[in-house]
Amino acid sequence: MQLCTLASGSEGNAALLIAPGALVLLDAGISARRIVRALRALGRSPEELDALVLTHAHSDHISGADTLTRHYDLPVFATEGTALSLLRRAPAARETLHIVEPGTAFNIKELSFTAIETPHDADGSVCYFFTDGRARAALVTDLGYVPEAIGVRLAALDALILEANHDPDRLWGGPYPYPLKRRIAGDEGHLSNGAAAEAACRAVSGGARQVVLAHLSRENNLPELAVGAVRSAAAELGAVAGRDFCLSVAPRFEACAPWEV
Repeated sequence: MQLCTLASGSEGNAALLIAPGALVLLDAGISARRIVRALRALGRSPEELDALVLTHAHSDHISGADTLTRHYDLPVFATEGTALSLLRRAPAARETLHIVEPGTAFNIKELSFTAIETPHDADGSVCYFFTDGRARAALVTDLGYVPEAIGVRLAALDALILEANHDPDRLWGGPYPYPLKRRIAGDEGHLSNGAAAEAACRAVSGGARQVVLAHLSRENNLPELAVGAVRSAAAELGAVAGRDFCLSVAPRFEACAPWEV
């Protein structure tokens, strides 16, 4: 099983899950044209996609969904809350929509997915844990904090794509209006570098060997700050400090090379 991000950040998010018998798009927050271009650069085509799995219905996660579902008859998996919002923008998705129940596993080809609710200001917002029966990974972004229902699962992963949205000093000292700062820093907003570091260490202490930091704010964070927060937290924890794990930051506008889970 392989993973790669196609875009990551407030301007748009999408990732690709590649397995021998399945090809799944995780979110479609960039244009369908960019998604198709990224697929072709990886030697794949949009016709090969088996499904589009959505975390929530904010535009930076669904903006390409309408065109994709209209042109490629693509099955879409989403919670009821996400589906209701999606259909207002992408009515063509109704024909291939599958409703996801948080906490209940569902299958796409040989892959098994479980959605877990996330504290975020979007109805039906979830993260996803998935496995091919051998490796285990997760996409955990867009949440104000890490609830225990997610935290306990982090310790059973081989790889993790994890939000590290903002550095608090840059957020509160930056140009955003105060209500927006409160939203981002709130319990239904986005993870800070410190919260991401705690979550990453929990995953690594459980055995994860790959952590990709995602959804970094262009205005309120820097890759070196996010990576530094995780490395500092890992150094303080003896159970983590001795473990060998790969830590990287998802590129904002382009696809990264697929990596093995």
